[in-house]
Amino acid sequence: MDKYIWLIPFLPLAGFIINGIGRNTLSKATIGFIGSVLVLISFGLSVGTFLQVKSTGIPINVTVFDWFAVGQFKVSFAFLIDQLSSLMLLIITGVGFLIHLYSIGYMKDDAGFGKFFAYLNLFIFFMLLLVLGSNYLIMFIGWEGVGLCSYLLIGFWYTNPSYADAAKKAFVMNRIGDLGFIIAIIIMMLIFGSANFADIFQKAGTKEYSAVPYVLITMLLFVGAVGKSAQLPLFTWLPDAMAGPTPVSALIHAATMVTAGIYMIARSNILFTLAPPTLHVISIIGLTTAVVAALIALTQTDIKKVLAYSTVSQLGYMFLGLGVGAYTGAFFHVLTHAFFKALLFLGAGSVIHAVSGEQDMRNMGGLRSKLPITFWTMLIGTLAISGIPPFAGFFSKDEILAHTFTQSTSMYVIGVITAMFTSFYMFRMLFLTFYGKFRGTHEQEHHLHESPPTMTIPLIILAILSVVGGFIGVPESLGGHHWLEQFLSPVFKGSAAIIKGVPSLQQTELILMVISVGGAVLALIYAYVKYIKNAHVPVSDAEERPALVDLSYHKFYIDELYDTVIRKPLDALSVFFYKVVDQLGIDGFVNGLGKGSIEASKGLRLLQTGNVGFYIFMMVVGIISVLMYMVFKV
Repeated sequence: MDKYIWLIPFLPLAGFIINGIGRNTLSKATIGFIGSVLVLISFGLSVGTFLQVKSTGIPINVTVFDWFAVGQFKVSFAFLIDQLSSLMLLIITGVGFLIHLYSIGYMKDDAGFGKFFAYLNLFIFFMLLLVLGSNYLIMFIGWEGVGLCSYLLIGFWYTNPSYADAAKKAFVMNRIGDLGFIIAIIIMMLIFGSANFADIFQKAGTKEYSAVPYVLITMLLFVGAVGKSAQLPLFTWLPDAMAGPTPVSALIHAATMVTAGIYMIARSNILFTLAPPTLHVISIIGLTTAVVAALIALTQTDIKKVLAYSTVSQLGYMFLGLGVGAYTGAFFHVLTHAFFKALLFLGAGSVIHAVSGEQDMRNMGGLRSKLPITFWTMLIGTLAISGIPPFAGFFSKDEILAHTFTQSTSMYVIGVITAMFTSFYMFRMLFLTFYGKFRGTHEQEHHLHESPPTMTIPLIILAILSVVGGFIGVPESLGGHHWLEQFLSPVFKGSAAIIKGVPSLQQTELILMVISVGGAVLALIYAYVKYIKNAHVPVSDAEERPALVDLSYHKFYIDELYDTVIRKPLDALSVFFYKVVDQLGIDGFVNGLGKGSIEASKGLRLLQTGNVGFYIFMMVVGIISVLMYMVFKV
């Protein structure tokens, strides 16, 4: 199997090249087939690789070629497939294939069909490179590549200025985080003399490297994760990224790219375990992000914006898990979140497709009978993300909350309240969309229909995964053996050896489960009473809202705050540098030299009269001047 591993990322790259070159000549059916099947083959190879790692327990190292060498510093273009990366391969290629299949139906009428599939294939390639790399430099190539593809896909409909602005915003905010990441890599290369994971992790914590500034390195790595995984204060790009086509939202902003930060920290877990202050910061930032995003999601009326802020909130949960040392729990939530959030985004796309592009839930309602497959699959996704047992989200969210309880009771309480918010806003979305009477136009109602099989089949598969996906991590308190924890134990064994004295959860975990599930059910009931029994519909933008509701609806004016505090001062500073430093200073000096030469040449040109007698006179004056100098010189 080892000799075929390079095909896993190469096949999507081949799809990008073929569909990119043939985007205007190949038929849409051919483009969709090539783009989807190549990712499916990569998924098949990923399954084989996963089974090999599972059966042997030995990581697979594959060197594709020697990249470069500078003195003693050598870097190979090599892949590492262990327990962690093998699971990520399954997510990227498996969910990626379903989204490619879904896109065939969703984008069938789009003029840029070929270009869209080329971009999707390129994104899959870079994401695979990110998780396959055996060193930080290859990870960084994939890291930057998915950032580029995110820009291309978010701004895919670039003729709309607001969509183009959203793409630029995502690109710029990601670059802020990426600067921290690359500085951390440089520091590690200087200290450890290598960029390879194996070399760095083996040296980390030893006596020879006990004085390494682990807090500095991990804080810089975390800055990179904050940008890529949309945490405070760099989270505002993700909701705006909903400007891209819905399959983009499902692929990039639910299942893969935004989880890159969690993957990077999980991969570097030993470094973070050696830096407890960084873990504390991560848990605070993660929990704060989860709360703020959930509060904003409570009042949004755009169905994709609700899911976008939900993604930010769930990513906050994952960072909370990392911060309290629950590395397995955080990655477990990455897995389950990939299933139910991709399902919810694709379900939202099915709804938008049915109502002729409408995204405002105030203009929906009563779609349950018209879109039965979409409804039932989205109901499963909503139950999963709300933490209702036995759906997937229940197991992963409970594990994070249980570990949080062992670290801080107050953080646990805030986490449970945030989980209640999650349940409320998700069922609010479900009830406003599928229950009651249809509130759209008569023309929209006339065209209501279920999506084609290319769109509904991925929904069904993801719904099944959202039901059964959590059973890979059933805790011992429920009679399970937590297969995922055992499978990932070799990856986190270094951290497990350092973290000691963690209280047993079996005594209290059942009580904690009852509390979190009870809170989610109470929020569900409240949403039911408000939006079904009382048939409440959010007011229009022209009507007045209560102050707190209005504050949440306008996203706490965070974008406006950034605009006032950061963008406008920077714009003013750039204008100053342009007009004063550039135009008056640099350009003035350079242009002054040019003008001086021109004016001097105008004066000298007056001497060129064309009169021979004048030239003879000037020659005589010159000769006399030379003779006088020779006679009277000292």
